Amino acid sequence: MTVLDTSADHGSVPEVMPAGRRTLVLVVYTVAIFVSALLLFSVQPLFAKMVLPRLGGSPAVWSVAMVFFQSLLLAGYAYAHLLMKVRNRMVPVVVHLALLVVALLMLPLSIAAGWSTPPSSGYALWLLGLFIVSIGLPFFALAANNPMLQAWFVRTGHPDGADPYFLYASSNIGSFLALLSYPLLLEPLFTLRTQNLLWTSGYGLLIVLIAGCGVLLWRSPAQATALTTVEKVSAVSPGWPARLRWIFLAAVPSGLLIAVTAHISTDVAAAPLLWVLPLSLYLLTWVLVFQSRPWLPHHWMLMLQPLAIAGVIVLLAFGGEQNLLLTLGGHQLCFFIIAMACHGELARTRPPASDLTGFYVALSFGGMVGGLFAGLIAPYTFSWIAEYPILLVLAVLCRPVEEERWARWTPWLWIMIALLAVALIAPAYGRMPLASWLEENRIALASVTAVIGVVMAAALHADRWKLAAVAALALVLIRVYPSDDGRVETVRSFFGVHKIVETPNGQYHVLMHGTTIHGAQKVLNDDGSPVTGRPEPISYYHKDGGIGQAIQALRTRKGAPLRVAVIGLGAGTLTCAALPGESWTFFEIDQTMVDTARDPSKFSFIKSCMPDLQPVMGDARLTFAKQPDGIYDLIIVDAYSSDAIPIHLATEEAMAIYKDKLAPQGAVVMHVSNRHLELASVVVGIADENDMKSWVFSEDSGRDNDYIFSTNVVVSAREEADVGTLAASSSWVLTEPADHQRVWTDDYSNVLGAVYRRLRDGE
Repeated sequence: MTVLDTSADHGSVPEVMPAGRRTLVLVVYTVAIFVSALLLFSVQPLFAKMVLPRLGGSPAVWSVAMVFFQSLLLAGYAYAHLLMKVRNRMVPVVVHLALLVVALLMLPLSIAAGWSTPPSSGYALWLLGLFIVSIGLPFFALAANNPMLQAWFVRTGHPDGADPYFLYASSNIGSFLALLSYPLLLEPLFTLRTQNLLWTSGYGLLIVLIAGCGVLLWRSPAQATALTTVEKVSAVSPGWPARLRWIFLAAVPSGLLIAVTAHISTDVAAAPLLWVLPLSLYLLTWVLVFQSRPWLPHHWMLMLQPLAIAGVIVLLAFGGEQNLLLTLGGHQLCFFIIAMACHGELARTRPPASDLTGFYVALSFGGMVGGLFAGLIAPYTFSWIAEYPILLVLAVLCRPVEEERWARWTPWLWIMIALLAVALIAPAYGRMPLASWLEENRIALASVTAVIGVVMAAALHADRWKLAAVAALALVLIRVYPSDDGRVETVRSFFGVHKIVETPNGQYHVLMHGTTIHGAQKVLNDDGSPVTGRPEPISYYHKDGGIGQAIQALRTRKGAPLRVAVIGLGAGTLTCAALPGESWTFFEIDQTMVDTARDPSKFSFIKSCMPDLQPVMGDARLTFAKQPDGIYDLIIVDAYSSDAIPIHLATEEAMAIYKDKLAPQGAVVMHVSNRHLELASVVVGIADENDMKSWVFSEDSGRDNDYIFSTNVVVSAREEADVGTLAASSSWVLTEPADHQRVWTDDYSNVLGAVYRRLRDGE
């Protein structure tokens, strides 16, 4: 690596920086790095939210956005690394300021002209192009700031320049605050347009701050004392083995962040904004490990890391929604310790300041690799959250290479590995007593895995490969012998993990997305005999529930076969609500959901009631808008029972589309049953903005044991007569928009407010 040659500019005697100037340099650089990180993390949800309503709310938008942001972060770090090889210290300042000013000319943020309509194929590549053309340059310039400014700080000759990594904490504090401020402050208070203007103003302020950093660098002594000291200490740059280890140490916690988020939101608690918690902890670890004096010593984290991995093993065996707080807190505490151990190794092995930018390139590359594996590769490769245990095992290998200090544990570890291997092989031999015992004592077997975890924790300094082997076998054992009651089959797609659960007595098949039930079918009568004939719609779709009553009321009012559109297929339950002669069109985004609903071994609604069903595939905001106007007597929007609600389907603009597609005297039924969000008032508000009246149904069925659930439904129509008998029913309440509650639009939504209303109402 080319180092700064300063001898030509000044004498060889370094100048002592006055105390006031030291403070000024430190403050300006710290604030600039903080503001840059704040803007970097806030632009991600801001622009992705701008894209969603226009291009559909497909999760592909978020995943492609993640690939874009991680790739541009790597590109920005590489640009900073190359630019800082220039000997003249002012060239990087001039070049980078010019880049920032050009990027400023592209603001405020907007979707580039000619990129508003997606193609019929190649959607992901087209979307990636949209991000590059629309915000590529501003984001690229922001991405380079952290390593660039740290390298400038070294060249100022500040006494702390010999180890400038403490400035990385400032960057991550900015990221942390941006992460929390968006859902808690920016989204509830401001429209997207206002957020955009605030962000643009912040970008302008950042340019001023970076210009100030450049001036301070220019006015600093050319002979940087800190850099000279570093060069004396280490004239040799780290080799490829060290760089590959940095990449590995960054990749594992980055992937683990996505994996633990997927696990807790899928198998523990499907709650809105849950992703904020592990991401906050992830950023906090970066802040802590790069402190000049770490608050949590690294050797403590290394001692606790095996305990944390053992804790995850126990939680995977026993944890669930029944012990919600313990399980949720346990997974995140263990993740925090594991990430601290990995990031602490990065901090411990960081290179001298002369190779600072190369170090950050390795970190960003590792983060991208981990994110791609857990975010894009794993969903297509595994039918369950397999990346979580895989990354846990890899986390063991992040431990430093040390001599085995507790060698006496080695025989016991190998004995444990042998016993686990026997336990895995035994089921292949049905006559073996051990196999029968294992099959009958699944929960006891989970206890064995807990003991294994204790052994791992005791062997704190055992060879990491042995620890990894024990962890891997314990995790495989949990998968082979789950402690769940009943039979569970998982199906995974780009849109999440679906579970098809057969209840312990085999009486019901239940479709779940995470911990949320999306449909159920009764397959056995109470006496154990198979259910025959046309399946009865149950779960949220029973004839006595809100959706069933709305269908019947519209059918009676029209006095003729209905023409119905349904957004969301689920298990296909509503296909059996259709009568002969009626036209029902289903809109679904997830092909695996269609395949599951069509499989008669899982659910037979489609086979029995609508075998020729051809659902319209794609995001409903896009596909439904292409339907002819004025043709549907009833539109059923059934997409809000899980935690990750498609906001773009519950805005004033979305309701305008539904209204356009309604036939005269038609109605829109929106199913808003949700454990965490109060959405009925949202629907009433968007309907009122479109000059529609709304009636709200909310009733406890009292039949949960029969898989007939309470439902919360809103029906909206132009006139009272359009909803037929519902208008006179005591179960349906004509509801006015809530005072002082802003209407959701493509420019504004407030998920946190919906969470608060659910908690406030205690429902």
